[in-house]
Amino acid sequence: MDLHLSAEQAAVRRLAADFVAREVTPHAAEWDRRESVDPGVVRRLGELGFLGLTVAEEHGGSGGDHLSYCLVLEELGRGDSSVRGIVSVSLGLVATTIARHGTPAQRTEWLPRLCAGAALGCFALTEPGSGSDAAALTTRARRAGTDWLLTGRKVFITNGTTADVALVFARTGGDGHRGITAFLVPTDASGFSRREIHGKLGLRGQATAELVLDDVRVPDSARLGEEGRGFRLAMATLAKGRMSVAAGCVGIAQGCLDAAVGYAGQRTQFGKPIAGHQLVQQLLARIAVDTAAARLLVWRVADLIERGEPFATEASMAKLFASEAAVRAANDAVQVFGGYGYVDEYPVGRYLRDARVATLYEGTSQIQQLLIGRALTGVAAF
Repeated sequence: MDLHLSAEQAAVRRLAADFVAREVTPHAAEWDRRESVDPGVVRRLGELGFLGLTVAEEHGGSGGDHLSYCLVLEELGRGDSSVRGIVSVSLGLVATTIARHGTPAQRTEWLPRLCAGAALGCFALTEPGSGSDAAALTTRARRAGTDWLLTGRKVFITNGTTADVALVFARTGGDGHRGITAFLVPTDASGFSRREIHGKLGLRGQATAELVLDDVRVPDSARLGEEGRGFRLAMATLAKGRMSVAAGCVGIAQGCLDAAVGYAGQRTQFGKPIAGHQLVQQLLARIAVDTAAARLLVWRVADLIERGEPFATEASMAKLFASEAAVRAANDAVQVFGGYGYVDEYPVGRYLRDARVATLYEGTSQIQQLLIGRALTGVAAF
């Protein structure tokens, strides 16, 4: 569906689709089994400009608009959500935040490398005791002369073991969201350690880690944004990040549709292809409708961002619907494949496992419902 795509946007989509077909899809099952994406993929993402989308060329980015960014993430999600997650976090949560809120020195230090794929970033917000209630985080940053000392633990951090810089949120003041500040912390700093989390249900190829900060010293020049304004920065970043997750979920749903339609046309039962059975067509139709609806919700968010209009509620709507739709699509695709959908010879089982976490991270489905409800009523339920 190429509704309202410019020639440039269509070219970006073709480039992403070709990259995925040649360099991602053929390896996705193996990366999933060994729980590790080939590091060379990051370099190629940078060479193609996919790690610099929406970041100005003057800062080392590749420019482009947010719809182009969503089109790339959809194609990556269709190929392997672990690869999509690398881009969503390093670019969508870290690089774009530095581009928007960083000092000239911070932009010069980090953006050219992040956009080229020579470095990766991770977004260190979630802690063992604070997930949905991010304002309850306990990682501390205390003054030490002109420096800061950071101490605490972060968990479920995408790119955590491969990142060169961590965007860390730490408490510099009292309780609640007003006491939180953001810092850019090099991961090779003394006192910074990390442990990869294995045995995940999905996104196995993507490095997910626990981070431990033990009096990690950073200068005040590593502070991103104003002191005490880190929580607001994190929430604004996550609002845009929800569009990224939703775009990847559209890719999962499209991948499920492509795989299920192809298999239904080949598999024969009761003397004819299963595509000719009404209940199989019902499953295919539901995947198709969900995919189209999710895609348009994502595109609406991208359009709002480009026009400089508020988009947070629409991003929550897109993330809620697209993530739940991806789970439905994958579940229906497994049903179309029958027993073959339950083994990793085919991609639909991996799609199901990868889709499930999208209803949890960057704001659970329940949190999205509460955000939408607050926008509709003006009353906060949390």
